Amino acid sequence: MGRKILFITTDQQRYDSLGCNGNRFCRTPNIDALAASGINYKRAYNQNTVCMPARSTMLTGQYVRTHGVFANGVPLPEDAPSVARYLKDKAGYKTALIGKAHFEPAFDPKLKWLENRRERENDTGPWRGFHMAIQAMHIASFNGRPVAHYGQWMKTAHPEYFAASPPLLNAAPGGDTGAPETANNPVPREIYHTDWLAGLAEDWLKGLDADDDWFLWLSFPDPHHPWDPPQEENKRCDWRDLPLPDGYPGTPDAIRKVLAKKPAHWLAYYDGTFANIEGGPMNFTPQQLSPDNIREINAKVHVMNELVDEAVGRVMRAVAARGWDGDTDVFFTTDHGELQGDFGFVYKGPFHTDALMRLPFIWRPAPNAKVAPAVVNQPVEQVDLASTFAEIAGVAQAAWMQGKVLPATDDGSRQRAICEWDSQFPGYGFHFRSIVRDGFLLTRYEPSTPGKPNGLEEFWPQFAATGTRIKYDGAEGELYDLNDDPRQWENLWDDPARRTLKRDLIADLYDNLPPERDPKLKVEAPA
Repeated sequence: MGRKILFITTDQQRYDSLGCNGNRFCRTPNIDALAASGINYKRAYNQNTVCMPARSTMLTGQYVRTHGVFANGVPLPEDAPSVARYLKDKAGYKTALIGKAHFEPAFDPKLKWLENRRERENDTGPWRGFHMAIQAMHIASFNGRPVAHYGQWMKTAHPEYFAASPPLLNAAPGGDTGAPETANNPVPREIYHTDWLAGLAEDWLKGLDADDDWFLWLSFPDPHHPWDPPQEENKRCDWRDLPLPDGYPGTPDAIRKVLAKKPAHWLAYYDGTFANIEGGPMNFTPQQLSPDNIREINAKVHVMNELVDEAVGRVMRAVAARGWDGDTDVFFTTDHGELQGDFGFVYKGPFHTDALMRLPFIWRPAPNAKVAPAVVNQPVEQVDLASTFAEIAGVAQAAWMQGKVLPATDDGSRQRAICEWDSQFPGYGFHFRSIVRDGFLLTRYEPSTPGKPNGLEEFWPQFAATGTRIKYDGAEGELYDLNDDPRQWENLWDDPARRTLKRDLIADLYDNLPPERDPKLKVEAPA
């Protein structure tokens, strides 16, 4: 028998959002306790900075260019490897996914993909290797339609709150300060998706046999926008009391001074001449943000994170109630981060910085395994999760898994982490490759390919026509000293003193990239 595995993820959560990682404004005692009794990885990185590629990496244990989901809107093939299926078939695990999946596009008005049809068909049965999958997204409804199983439940059980959330990916002002995609949500906490999912997890655990080995992926949609936790919970953190984040440069002139040192789309996003539709709403530009907008968004994020922490506590108590705590490995992480005021920005997108790449990443090994608590500073990657799950289950790492079992100490076994970006919209055609190594973050900008077909023009030509005048020729890039410049404000790419370092990092990056899937998968939806 292997050990039991509780895999908890959030969506769009920063590394520094937890008390154990230095947060002073959010109480996360349950997650902090996992870190204190387990392994807290201080330099964990994703392989892409948006949802679908990152989530596909966690499911498959493969780099983005192998599983092929290089952007939102690229559906993960139905026959793609699944660590859940591997644990089920090879080790006899009971498996469940409760919460956000997003392996297939969410923009799906004709219900082309099974992930979205499952709600309509009331299907919670086997899917992608999970014996059971019950899904939730950030909102309950879109244009009057239920979104995922949570939306259908809300429509039936609580129709008065079915349309309470603000529209997703629409920067309409709300809340107290008119912040984009922000609302004082009237939904009671007990029916908000965070608590609803925790309740489903408790129920699933109660239904297992005492001697079952199990793998539960509990996937919370928060703290991803819309920023709309239950209004009754906003008292936990008053935005009026928050300072601006350390990564916020200050005045518009100060912001522009920082952004001018970076490649062109950074400053163009702030000024509104570049639309970051691959990472945020089309109708948003950062220069419209006021300092109070950022404070309110951050306050609501802190509230959402506290609710997630309390849900984690609930589920941990349910594990203990079954007598399983000593034999259960617990993982806590997210898919990607959030800019949350850094550089004067919010949302995510083609911006390879710690705000989006660096993850909260905790492994609490089963106490019976007698692994000493540790803090690990060497880089690890999202792709390592599947290999680690296999090790815990007592089965060999599958040939298709590309990660390595996570180190339990700073043993020197890891030198680098890799992250990639390829545009979802053919009119943008951006291609970035990043490496974190030896305290430096380097991003090489490959030549842009604006107008090169990638599939979106076949399925949604009206979106494929969207583009930008910014085009990179392959000479541009970013280089940051993470020790001396943790905010990544000083771009060293053109510093003559760093020429040798830059050349070495670029060579190491390309030496460690796996071959790209050929042919590439097509972009079939805009989100």
